[in-house]
Amino acid sequence: MSLALPPYPPSRYSGDEGEVSARLKHADEPPDYELGGTKYRYLATQASTDGDFGLFRVDIAPAGGGPGPHFHKTMSESFFILSGTMRMHDGRDWVHASAGDYLYVPPGGVHGFRNDADEPASILILFAPGGPREAYFEGLAGLGDMTDEERSEFFIRHDNYWVQ
Repeated sequence: MSLALPPYPPSRYSGDEGEVSARLKHADEPPDYELGGTKYRYLATQASTDGDFGLFRVDIAPAGGGPGPHFHKTMSESFFILSGTMRMHDGRDWVHASAGDYLYVPPGGVHGFRNDADEPASILILFAPGGPREAYFEGLAGLGDMTDEERSEFFIRHDNYWVQ
């Protein structure tokens, strides 16, 4: 039986020989950013993938929390749990997730994640297409110094819409 597969997207590379353009990021490199014990590794950014996607490794400290239910209008978000246990909001409720579990959230999909456990957790987060999420992560440290209006503008600028 033959599967009806969608076609591949149009070619984006027109050469015949290929080129040297791969980038390797070693696991032992220091994090790109750290906030409150949570370490962010910018594996692939909007800038480095020409907007195709953003891939981030986030190592969350024990009981390090995380964002409540929210959604994005411009991008999908995928989560892969590398280690530890997490609480993931699947749009309906907070559910338990552990190493090897995966959550896909299309644009507009309500989601959230948090580490409530007494152990660290590590996740990969994939945004597609890519957005400047490193500016979002690094801007979180200043939220306490912002007015309500500035905070609201920050979240809208970074495609983050909170659900009550």
